[in-house]
Amino acid sequence: MARTDHYHDPNAPKATNIVVAVTAFVQDDQGRLLMIRRTDNDLYSIPGGAQDVGEAIGHTVVREVKEETGITVEPTDLIGVYSDPAHVISYTDGEVRQQFSICFRAHPIGGELRTSNESSEVHWIHRNDLESLNIHPSINLRIEHGFTRKASPYFTI
Repeated sequence: MARTDHYHDPNAPKATNIVVAVTAFVQDDQGRLLMIRRTDNDLYSIPGGAQDVGEAIGHTVVREVKEETGITVEPTDLIGVYSDPAHVISYTDGEVRQQFSICFRAHPIGGELRTSNESSEVHWIHRNDLESLNIHPSINLRIEHGFTRKASPYFTI
């Protein structure tokens, strides 16, 4: 299912629901960031996805990173909660979501890089190489906050 991100777009469709989702800021021992190229919008992103009913949010982080990248992680910290109502995501099935994503810092503990039906590419990327990738502004914000290591989590006001 393809998606279109509408970011501060006055012509964006109205959101019809909110789905709890996570993203994960994962660095290896060389400081490189785990990045995927999404299959639903062809943009580069940190891994993540929606929480399942009956699932603890920390398990969502572990499951989504493993599904999209092949890497097993341990969530270690909260970077922020991203819920900008001016960021809506429309899907080809007609669903329109308001962004609601909790971004975690996570540490890799195993696995091997691999793609999935949600990721056409999976890479460990040096920070200096990120600017050459097509990354949505809301994901860039999470990446910036991940590298900054703020004392308290970010949240949208």
